[in-house]
Amino acid sequence: MFLNCLIILTVFCIMEAVAFYTHKYVMHGFLWNLHKSHHRPREGMFEKNDWFAVLFAIPSILCIYFGYHNDTALLWVGVGIASYCPAYFIFHDIIVHRRIKIKYKFKSRYMKRMIRAHHLHHSTSEKNFASSFGFLYVPKDLKLGV
Repeated sequence: MFLNCLIILTVFCIMEAVAFYTHKYVMHGFLWNLHKSHHRPREGMFEKNDWFAVLFAIPSILCIYFGYHNDTALLWVGVGIASYCPAYFIFHDIIVHRRIKIKYKFKSRYMKRMIRAHHLHHSTSEKNFASSFGFLYVPKDLKLGV
C-alpha cells in the first residue's frame, strides 16, 4: 500500500512537469489552433481548448485499464495522472478563470503567486510571447511582484 501511494504521489508531481512542457511546446506549438481559444474571451460555456481535457484523460484511462487487468503498477500510475486532473481543474478553471463562480479571495502568498503567474501567462493572446507555463508551481526567479 505504501508503494502504491508513493507511485501516485510521484506521478502527480511528474504531471506538473508534463503539463508545463505540454503547455509550452504542444499547446503553444503545433496545437495552438485548439489552445488559442483559451487566450481569447470565451463565447459560451466551452472553448476549443477544453478538448485537451479529453486528450489528457486518455493515458490515465489506458494505464488504469491495463494496470487493473494485468495487476501491474500501471494502475497506480493511472491513478496518479487522474489525481492531477481535479487539482488542475480546481486551480485553473475555478480559482483562476472562475468558470464556476466563487467569491473567496485568496490571501496566501502561494495562491497569489500562482494566480498572478497565470494572469501573466494570459497577458498575451499570441502563441510565441507567453511566459509562465506551469500550473501548480511557479519558479522563484519569475518576477511577479508578490
